[in-house]
Amino acid sequence: MKHATSIPSTAVLALSLAAFGSGMSLRLTDAQLPRLASDFGVSLASASYVITCFSVAYGVSQLFFGPLGDRFGKYLVIAWASACCAITALLCAIAPNFPSLLAARFLAGATAAALIPLSMAWIGDVIAYEERQPVLARFLIGQILGVSAGVFMGGMAADYLDWRIPFFGIAIGFVLISLKLFSLNKRLPGHARQTVQGEGAAVRRMMREFSQVLSAKWAKVVLATVFLEGLFLYGAFAFIATHVHVVHGLPLSRAGLLVMLFGFGGVLFATAARLLVRRLGEAGLTLWGGMIAALSLLGIGVGPHWIWALPGCFFAGVGFYMLHNTLQINATQMAPERRGAAVSAFASCFFIGQSVGVGLAGLLADYSSTTTVLILGAVGLLALSLNFSRLQRRKH
Repeated sequence: MKHATSIPSTAVLALSLAAFGSGMSLRLTDAQLPRLASDFGVSLASASYVITCFSVAYGVSQLFFGPLGDRFGKYLVIAWASACCAITALLCAIAPNFPSLLAARFLAGATAAALIPLSMAWIGDVIAYEERQPVLARFLIGQILGVSAGVFMGGMAADYLDWRIPFFGIAIGFVLISLKLFSLNKRLPGHARQTVQGEGAAVRRMMREFSQVLSAKWAKVVLATVFLEGLFLYGAFAFIATHVHVVHGLPLSRAGLLVMLFGFGGVLFATAARLLVRRLGEAGLTLWGGMIAALSLLGIGVGPHWIWALPGCFFAGVGFYMLHNTLQINATQMAPERRGAAVSAFASCFFIGQSVGVGLAGLLADYSSTTTVLILGAVGLLALSLNFSRLQRRKH
């Protein structure tokens, strides 16, 4: 770690808690789709817009937050964004109708956009490359558990409570997280609060920074790959709870509990990340991660009983984080001198891919079935992991 001794020991933990809130906010509505469709009198495809709106805003806002973090300090921007997340979560909770909920979800995605990408970029600034993947994996435990908790709490609220209640909880959580982040930012040493002073108009400067990122051929490969990963993986993932509910008759609360296993699979990877990196290398992690995740999605989609979703969700989490964490490591090195912009471009592509994937999956689920959604997600994920692993080996 660069200057590790002068950084508060809780600095990364606080970022992980912010990532928990971001992950929970993102996935909270997955298991609620049938309930939202029923309560607001809309189709399943229309209900899925609560996910699409969040993802679109999250992706597009990266173009703003990356350079903003470079300019004013990543940790400080994360703290302010967490405070804003509390407000947007409250807006979701009190939305009086479906259009208002969509607008609130859009704002929630826009405010959450700063948290994980800027946290990754900040870790890249203060931690040496050879130590970065295990630290990033530990940081992402927050996001992983947030994703799992979001699906579970969404399912519980859909079955037994009002769907609005978890949003109130998220708002309270972000208030506490933001206060902690502001406190820690004051204690950070100078090198951990570094800023990049740009010249010229803000929009022109932002465009110049992103063009510098895109000037590298490998950056284009990484960004295209993560876009497709978001499209295929999360387009399918968003409908796992709905699939086991509709096809196998499982209550939404239990369906959400099943999907929590995805997060536990991610935790397993995070704890074993150092060993796996040493044994498999980046190309091996990409190859095996994609294959494991693809086979898991396929098993969930074609399995004759909901019990297939137990190992399917768990190993989908293991495989996804093997693949995605490797892509993230590549993202932190695409343009070290513009790391905030580089990681933000990465996250933007990932979440725009998710928004496209969920939108297409919603239409496909209405006109075909959730089984088709999961099968196509598996096939696409396998193809992109094979291709990226091949390109990695050629690169090295």
